[in-house]
Amino acid sequence: QDRLVESGGGSVQAGGSLRLSCEASRSLDSFFTMGWFRQVPGKEREAVAAIDDDGTTSYASSVQGRFTISKDRAKNTLSLHMDNLQPDDTGVYFCAADDSGTVTAAIATMASIPFNNYGQGTQVTVSS
Repeated sequence: QDRLVESGGGSVQAGGSLRLSCEASRSLDSFFTMGWFRQVPGKEREAVAAIDDDGTTSYASSVQGRFTISKDRAKNTLSLHMDNLQPDDTGVYFCAADDSGTVTAAIATMASIPFNNYGQGTQVTVSS
């Protein structure tokens, strides 16, 4: 089982920013697609941002223009920079990676197709 370890969650007021990081146990190039999912109690886990191995990115409409996903191959780290956070952004954020080749960033964010590797999650709380 590949290890994905998230960090950087926390509490912030509306309008603030946070940066999430995810360190992978193997090279990021071994994954076709990576992304960040968000889950709130009573709702399905949804993909908010994803990136393909060629650098193509895709975002859920609710975060477009506020969130930025990026990869640092030298550090085996996936990041999510979140600006202008709103209370609706509150949830547990999971780093995800897929090496099956059956999911693309665009498909993941349109339909929240599950990936085959997830981290343990990190809590983000945005207060109004």
